[in-house]
Amino acid sequence: MEVLKGWLARLAIYLMACLPLRMSHWIGERIGRFMLSSHSQMAKITEENLRLCLPELDPKRRRQLVQKSLVETGKTMAETGAIWKRSYNRWLRPKIVSNNGEELLLNKVGDGKGVILLAPHLGNWEVLGLKLSELTRVTSLYQPPELAALENLIRQAREKAGARLVPTNKSGVAALLKALRRGELVAILPDQVPDRRSGGAFAPFFGQPALTMTLVHNLIVRTGCGVLIAYAKRVKGGFEIVYHEVDSGVYSKDDAIALAAMNSSVERCVREVPEQYQWEYKRFKRRPQGLEKCYKF
Repeated sequence: MEVLKGWLARLAIYLMACLPLRMSHWIGERIGRFMLSSHSQMAKITEENLRLCLPELDPKRRRQLVQKSLVETGKTMAETGAIWKRSYNRWLRPKIVSNNGEELLLNKVGDGKGVILLAPHLGNWEVLGLKLSELTRVTSLYQPPELAALENLIRQAREKAGARLVPTNKSGVAALLKALRRGELVAILPDQVPDRRSGGAFAPFFGQPALTMTLVHNLIVRTGCGVLIAYAKRVKGGFEIVYHEVDSGVYSKDDAIALAAMNSSVERCVREVPEQYQWEYKRFKRRPQGLEKCYKF
């Protein structure tokens, strides 16, 4: 069964890679609408996350945002085959229609102190990763997919523009440290729930306690590097890369302040384009002791 799933997944990726971006987005919209109408697990998770994180929305507006989020997630799924398989220079690069704040990254890299680029699950982070590789040498953490048959395909796709992928273990963290001390760029997804082997602590995210990785804070303390946050927003005709400074508290030696500031930086980006955030992820699946569990479905 695992072999069959891997074969079908690779076939779907290759087929989707053949489509124009507009057609991928049309298919992605239908995927999103189907997830909503079928009351899928992803639709339920999205609804719960928005209820927790944006309580100011009335039921009608929340329902509208659930639909928009599922549609955008469907587009991300549908366009990724082409992003992975087609040429960066000939196909994807012309579709990056603007780079808002790119000078922030170039200036920080130019300082020679090393840079951590926070890349939340907003827009299409695969596009952002490839664009970063065009600008400078970049090292990124890599978590193998659940389907082992896709591992080589994904590694080749993410490394095709020059990125270096390292595993999410001690050797990978050591590689990140070395890259920062060489003055290079390190890219990290900051809004995943850390596994039990990794360091994590609860910090507020949209007013909710969210188990948050301590890796970024530890790297900053050990290297004195700079930090930025960025995402690739889906726009008409392609993508816009958006870079921002992070909240200054990220540089605090107090881990509680630093983690709260990192989450606040992610939250600020999400509020700029909330429909393109991956609300379909169980961000609050681990809760502090004594708090009611989420996702009871």
